[in-house]
Amino acid sequence: MSFFWYDWAGYLGVALVLLAFFLLQERKLQGSGLVYQLMNVLGAIGVMLSLGFGNFNLSAFVMQVAWLLIGGYGIVRGIQRRRETRERS
Repeated sequence: MSFFWYDWAGYLGVALVLLAFFLLQERKLQGSGLVYQLMNVLGAIGVMLSLGFGNFNLSAFVMQVAWLLIGGYGIVRGIQRRRETRERS
């Protein structure tokens, strides 16, 4: 069994998403925090690369696109909240 770069990207992506969730449960990360959102976005990209260059699976790809969009939304909302907080101060 040979592993290609996109296989490793997928494994790393899965590891990032799972680690983000674990750290959230351990209260080491905040769900609205930038690190948590970036781990999810980068994890989704890794899995999408694996799916795109390896064996494609539409349902898994759709889930990763949704994960990416939700994480992107979280990053944008976090930036907006920080700006609003600074403007009030």
